Amino acid sequence: MGLEQFKNRNVGEQNYVMLDLGQSPTKGMDKFTQVVKRTFKGELFVGLWVTMREMINALFKGQMHTVKYPFEKLPISPRYRAIHDMLRLLESGHYRCIGCGLCEKICISNCITMDTRYDENQRKEVSEYTINFGRCIFCGYCAEVCPELAIVHGPRYETASEQRASFSLFEDMLTPIDKLNLQQEYDGFGAVSPNADENIKKTPLAY
Repeated sequence: MGLEQFKNRNVGEQNYVMLDLGQSPTKGMDKFTQVVKRTFKGELFVGLWVTMREMINALFKGQMHTVKYPFEKLPISPRYRAIHDMLRLLESGHYRCIGCGLCEKICISNCITMDTRYDENQRKEVSEYTINFGRCIFCGYCAEVCPELAIVHGPRYETASEQRASFSLFEDMLTPIDKLNLQQEYDGFGAVSPNADENIKKTPLAY
């Protein structure tokens, strides 16, 4: 197809079907009659009957098709990308993050900020780690690129807050020590092996 044929491909070759919509009303009474005819059609009463039927079933027969949130919550997918969680090592309880900065570099929305320092044992540790959830698009790149599986997407989706600074600090996302036994492990690079408990050995270092 040539360039001219490509430009004129929709001219004179299409068989358009014109709909007979009738003439638009011009008088006030004719407009009112048209509105009444379009409003009180059979579809309206069918929809109202479906709504009334479900309300009757819910009130008198107990057939409820909705979830009574927040008393009832639907299960979410294990791969659902919600608010981030910072995981700890099961052996020592120390956090897994080694301060490599890959999550900060790969973040396409530029919402991760971290600062590292060296402790008394010359081990790099994270001194500041924040995620601006107002800009985060929950793409999951930070969790995929983490070599130590330190940052993952957790199941917490109830994140309503009056302040923008909420749920953005490292301590808010880090797994508490008293809940370390409830920490959920994720499959992937850096995850613990199925027989990790048998192979655990105490080491003199913090990690």
